[in-house]
Amino acid sequence: MVHKIFLAAGAIVLMAGCQSAIDDAYFSMWDKIGVEKRDILVDRVEDAQDSQKEAQEEFADALEEFSALINFDGGELQDVYEELKDEYEDSKESAEEVSDRINKVEAVAESLFREWEEELGEITNANLRRDSSSKLRTTRRNYEALIRSMRKVEASMAPVLASLQDNVLYLKHNLNANAISSLQGELSTIKTDVDALIKEMNDAIKQSDDFIATIKS
Repeated sequence: MVHKIFLAAGAIVLMAGCQSAIDDAYFSMWDKIGVEKRDILVDRVEDAQDSQKEAQEEFADALEEFSALINFDGGELQDVYEELKDEYEDSKESAEEVSDRINKVEAVAESLFREWEEELGEITNANLRRDSSSKLRTTRRNYEALIRSMRKVEASMAPVLASLQDNVLYLKHNLNANAISSLQGELSTIKTDVDALIKEMNDAIKQSDDFIATIKS
């Protein structure tokens, strides 16, 4: 059993190493045609920002639709439910896009830092090497703060999506006025969670702006 665990762990490390090599080769290809990793990193951070802004809108729309359903007062209940279901699906897709963009930021950032570390050893002037090393530490520290804020947003989306899914499925099985009435208390909880999520997204977006400014300077 222990042997199998070590083999599995080794396979994971090997796969991670292979992926790092693939990433490095990919970004080196771009470097050869004049597109530096630093520029790709800025582009991907901006893409991550855009995905978070879109996710903000989708979650806000889902909250608005859920509120409309809870406050349902006549009309076609099925239509309102379908709108909520569509908004939930859109929110889920946006959340997946946010995760994908964050992963892409991580890939290029780690490749950039690996290259930076290797190139430090090629600088023969001690003062220049020391200055470049200091800038690497600062950039990495700023990046780590940024990626933490992005991952925090990613983690915060999961419970909101789970709550929306619970309510959508419950309504699917019990689409009547009594079911809506039983979900009245859910609206306040979801609103609180969505408001907190949007605030975290705004914080991450602001941190992205700060990071981009330091990279460009």
